[in-house]
Formats: sequence, structure tokens, C-alpha cells
Amino acid sequence: MNLAFIPSPSTGVIELGPIPLRGYAFCIIIGVFVAVWFGNKRWVARGGKAGTVADIAVWAVPFGLVGGRLYHVITDYQLYFSDGENWVDAFKIWEGGLGIWGAIALGAVGAWIGCRRRGIPLPAWADALAPGIAFAQAIGRWGNWFNQELYGKPTDVPWALKISEGTNRVAGTYHPTFLYESLWCVGVALLVIWADRRFKLGHGRAFALYVAAYCSGRGWIEYMRVDEAHHVLGLRLNVWTAIIVFVLAVTYIVISAKVRPGREEVVEPAAEGLTKDGGNDADASGKSDADTAENASADDASEAQAPEADETPQKADRS
Repeated sequence: MNLAFIPSPSTGVIELGPIPLRGYAFCIIIGVFVAVWFGNKRWVARGGKAGTVADIAVWAVPFGLVGGRLYHVITDYQLYFSDGENWVDAFKIWEGGLGIWGAIALGAVGAWIGCRRRGIPLPAWADALAPGIAFAQAIGRWGNWFNQELYGKPTDVPWALKISEGTNRVAGTYHPTFLYESLWCVGVALLVIWADRRFKLGHGRAFALYVAAYCSGRGWIEYMRVDEAHHVLGLRLNVWTAIIVFVLAVTYIVISAKVRPGREEVVEPAAEGLTKDGGNDADASGKSDADTAENASADDASEAQAPEADETPQKADRS
């Protein structure tokens, strides 16, 4: 008998009058806000303009949600399109089911559109957002806890997750793979922050490091899960995806470091020349460059109109 375990919530929905508050959706929303907030801080620290991350996220987030849902529905189509299943459930995103691979892939398309409209490089924006995305994933994984899904193999360890009887699940205690992945994502975020400060990562390498680090953890965590999944050569499909994406991310880091070493000096041209408080650069007396230039022009005009004392060679000494 297991005396210590992590309890699961009795319900994933809180009825607030006619409005249902779903734990899964709540975790996703909080994660998005954390990613944008932290990404904005990093963007401004790198010389960008406050608000740019949020403006581009307006494009990236909807694309990411659609991409995440599409990946889940395509790879787990039997849950929605097999005999006895209702295909309408494929649209019920609040019941769970977002594939991070599809979310990042299609979210990048949305981010590219937003970056192109603002005239900024997508890799620089991705570098600023990378650890925030990892923090968002750490928060979002708790949505699986509310839905009692994506747990691991049966276990009696003190931190086991207790699952109640329900549709497509058997009551018992299991490995809390949602918790493992959540903690791993926090570690990934801290790794990216440290590496970015230590090695001045740029041109998308901070984002690639996040991808590689996440994939290395997702591989072994995925292997522990017992939910239904497609297998290729004895491995779950998501394990193969993690391996392939990991190789691509590491390859990008190596090639990018050789082709484009260092970090971008300017990440947002429109913000170049702005001070940290958003104002124009000013000289020590508090005057702007434009005011200084205007005063200098006025002095030159007055000097040109002044009567010349004599025509001796000494007037050539004026400076």
C-alpha cells in the first residue's frame, strides 16, 4: 500500500456561474503570459523596443495553438476518426491535446510574419523568447495534471501520481511524467539563460539550445508514458521526433557559430538610438543632438555676419 502520493484533482473544471474555468486552458494562458513577459524583458535588455515581443506574439500564439492541435490530431487520429469516436472532439482543445512540435513549427511561421512586418530578424526574437517558452511549457504541463492524462508507468514511489478510475484509464499510482517534464523545462530555461549570458549566443543559437535541451529530456520522459501512441521500429513516434529535432538543433548551433559568430549588435532598427527610458540621446547639458546642431548653425551665421577687424593673416587663426 502506497502511503505517499500526489493526488489528482477531482475535476479539471470549476463552474463559475455559467462560465466554466478549465484548468488545462488556464495553465496554457498563464504560460503564454509568462513567456511574453519574460521575453519582453530579454528583448529590451538586448536593445529592442518594449512591446515588440507582444506584438509578434499576437501572430505567433494563434498559429502555435493551431499547429499544436493539428499535430496532436494527425498523430492521434484514432482518438477522433475511428469507429465509435466523434470527429467533432478534434476541435475541443480545452479537453487537452497540444503537440509541442506542431506548436513550435507553425508558431514560428506566425512569428516570421510578425517579424517581417516589424522589420526585425526572426532569430533574434526567438533567442529572446527561448527561455520564456520553456517556462511556459513548465506551467502548461500542469494542465495534464488537471485532466489526469499523460502519466507514466505504474509505480509506488513516494511522489507517485494517483489516478482515479475514468474513461480510458485505470485507477492506481503512476509516474507523474507531467511533473518530470515540467521540472525539466524549468532546468532548460535556466540553462539557456546561463549559456546566453556566458557565451553571448546570437542568430538563433539560444533558441536552438532550448530546442536541443528540451528534446534530450522529452525523449526519456516520452519513453516512460503509457498512453496510446504510434510506434516506429519499437519506439514511440514522439521519441523519434525528439531525436530528429535534437540532431537538427545541434547541427544548426555548430554551423551557425561558424557562419555567423557573435551576437547581433542591433535587434530592432527602429529602437536604435533610443535610451533605456525610451527618449532620444542627449548631451550632458540636456540638449538633444538636433538642438546642438541648430545652435551651432546659428553661431556660424552670426560669426559670418560680424564685421572683420582687418585683413591681417591673424584672422586665419580663428577656430
